[in-house]
Amino acid sequence: MPAPRRERRKVAGSERVGVYTLLRFERGGLDAGIPGQFFMLELPGHVVPRPFSICLAPKGELGFLIDPVGPVTRELCELERGQEVSVFGPLGNGFRTDVDRPLLVGGGIGVAPLPYASQLMGKPPAILGFRTRHHAEAAKLVPKAEVCIEPTLVTELIPAVPMNVLACGPEPMLHAVHALVPDAQLAWEAPMACGFGACYGCVVEFESKSVRLCVEGPILNGRPPVLPVLNGSEEEKAE
Repeated sequence: MPAPRRERRKVAGSERVGVYTLLRFERGGLDAGIPGQFFMLELPGHVVPRPFSICLAPKGELGFLIDPVGPVTRELCELERGQEVSVFGPLGNGFRTDVDRPLLVGGGIGVAPLPYASQLMGKPPAILGFRTRHHAEAAKLVPKAEVCIEPTLVTELIPAVPMNVLACGPEPMLHAVHALVPDAQLAWEAPMACGFGACYGCVVEFESKSVRLCVEGPILNGRPPVLPVLNGSEEEKAE
């Protein structure tokens, strides 16, 4: 896998995609990495950077899909072309993309790493679930996507025939996907501060072992990890 680099990169563009924002940076000397890997974005004036999966990697750019749920993510979504941010990555372990019969499964902002995965995997079928039709506008980033809106769940659409599932979404969705497809590749989330295993802020229990998601994940297989219970917005607490 490519070695991570830290560079200050300029915003190349920003577009609304439903409730989300697709924020694009000039790539510079950064490598886009493997689908499922992430980058740490650090805004001036904020001590703690934020992790974001690579969403799209057009020539000369890196794109991140951001949900403006807290002060930092809102500020990122308001960045204008030419403004600079510190970008560090790619980090973590990505999806295995050399699988037969792949199926991409995403829920909500968990759609973020799937456009890049689809691009590199030849546009395999995808199932995406969202809370509202406004959220579901993000499905246009993933070719061949079948979309469902709550109360319909993505697990109701996963076919019974064996497929290699690559999934990203909220914890209940990942548990449900794992119950149906035990060997699915699951992209988990946890609060992160450094992105390279130094702070131990993203440790979860996985198969009776402590796992740092930023270096041993975020893609995990087998029994789902026990994730920390989040009370309120972890982003707000990090301010």
